[in-house]
Order: sequence, then structure tokens, then C-alpha cells
Amino acid sequence: MFLEQGIKPENKFWKYLLGSVFIISASFVGQLPITAAVFYKTFTQHVAFPTTNEGIMNMFESNTTLFLVMISFVFAFAGIYFVVKFIHHQTLLSVTTSRSKVDWKRILFSFFLWSFFSLVSFLFVYLRAPEQFVLQFKLVPFLILVILGCILIPIQTTTEEYVFRGYLMQGFANLAQNRWFPLLMTSIIFGSMHWTNPEVGKMGNIIMIYYIGTGLFLGVITLMDEGMELALGFHAANNLVGALLVTSDWTVFQTNSIFKDLSEPSAGIDVILPVVVIYPILLFIFSKKYGWTNWKEKLTGNIKYVELKA
Repeated sequence: MFLEQGIKPENKFWKYLLGSVFIISASFVGQLPITAAVFYKTFTQHVAFPTTNEGIMNMFESNTTLFLVMISFVFAFAGIYFVVKFIHHQTLLSVTTSRSKVDWKRILFSFFLWSFFSLVSFLFVYLRAPEQFVLQFKLVPFLILVILGCILIPIQTTTEEYVFRGYLMQGFANLAQNRWFPLLMTSIIFGSMHWTNPEVGKMGNIIMIYYIGTGLFLGVITLMDEGMELALGFHAANNLVGALLVTSDWTVFQTNSIFKDLSEPSAGIDVILPVVVIYPILLFIFSKKYGWTNWKEKLTGNIKYVELKA
């Protein structure tokens, strides 16, 4: 019933296009603080104005950069709330889950499960090649990172999930009246949003298999579980653990993490492994815990408008 909650005769697809423009515009407004900070630093310190995204990311101390970058997601989330309520006349809960309230136990289970997988994966890589990592732990900057990360990174990941697995998933369902099309489209768009990441330039387009595959995985668990809770927990764990544990010079932005990865990135088994091995294992765990059945119908079946009783 998750997709059906957005299927209404008055929910024309053009409203989702309009809403998307509004959310993107809200995000741009949220980028004004970092733009203002860049201008201020260039004028007061007489430094060259950065012409690349990498240059902007390196202008400030990493915790300051994290704070300035994440502000835009606060504005974007506010945009989502406005669009859902005033353009589509839905509740935020209706684009979150089919349950009567958000299931925080699902969010926490997914968060801690993926945190465990992430820590074990890092430990395996570290023990295999410890010379590729350097300990850069500094207590005060790290504690600031923990505070900022625990507040702002879940806002970032939650905003992305509401856009892709919530808002656009229901939007494409309105357009196509089936389940496979919104699953496919949101996965491709989600992956494509990472195309400008420096990791793509370093590793090549093959890393898009990971990004699109991750979007597909998040879409599958949303459709099978009839809600975004598992996707919310996974995404938050993925970004937060990564920010706190290890950074490198070739990621989107650097953090005051515990370790720094000195290796040169290359697209190998580590790109394909999560998509073809780890994600299926997670799907198996989730399916057993939550009793998922009827996979074909939930992922590819047709849907139609059903008037929900108040």
C-alpha cells in the first residue's frame, strides 16, 4: 500500500515535476551560506576564487565545510514538506511508510546491521593492507565531527530518501501505474546524481554500477517492506560510519575521521562486491526477519488507485 498512498486522480505527474523544481530551488537557497562564506574568504584573505567544486571543498576546515554543505539539505527537506503538504495534499507519513506510524525499530535495525557490515568490511581491508591507512585521530576535531555528523548526516540521507524512495517513487507510480518503472527510474536518477563525484573521475564510469545498484537495493527494500524505514537506516549508517571512520583525498569532501586512506582508488571487486554479494545477503536477512513474500508482484506488478478510508 506504500505506493498506493500517492496514487490519486488529482496527483498528476506535472505536479511532481513542479514539486521537484521547488525542492531543487530550496536546496539552492540552502547553498547561499557556503557561497557567502567563499566570497567572504576570497575578499578578506585575498585568495583566488575557486573555480571547481574541489576548490570550494578545500577552502575551509573540514568540519566547517561539512556544516556549510549540509545546510542545503535542511532547506531541501523543508521544501519536501511544503510540496507534499501544499501541492499534493498528503501527509509526510504517507510518503514515509504504509504503517500507521514510523517504525523506529526498523530504522535502528537497518542502521546497526549496515554499521556492523561496514565496520567488518573496513577491518578486513585494513588487516589486508594496513600500510594503505594512516591514523589521523585528533580528539577535539573528531568530537566536533561526531556532533555535526550525528545531527546533519541523517538529515542529508533522510532528505535523499524522501526525494527518491518516497516522493519520486510515488510520482513515477502515478505516471506508470506499475511498480517496476518507479523502481528503475529512481535507481537510475539516484545513481546519476553521483556522476560528478570525484570518485567517478578516479575510478571511471564502472563505479556507477555501485551507485545505481545501491539505489536499486534501497528501492527494493522500500517496496518489499511497504515503507522507507529500512532505507532510512541503511543510508544514514552508510554515510555516517564512512564519515567517522575513514576519509581520503579523492572523496567528495574530507572529514576529521579516525583513519585516512592513502591508496589510489581503482575500480575492482570492491565496486561489484556490494551489489552482487553483500546486498543480496542483506535482502535475505531482511526478508527472513520481516516475512517478505510475493516478490514479483511487489516489485513488478501493476497498481491502481484505491480510495483509502480515513
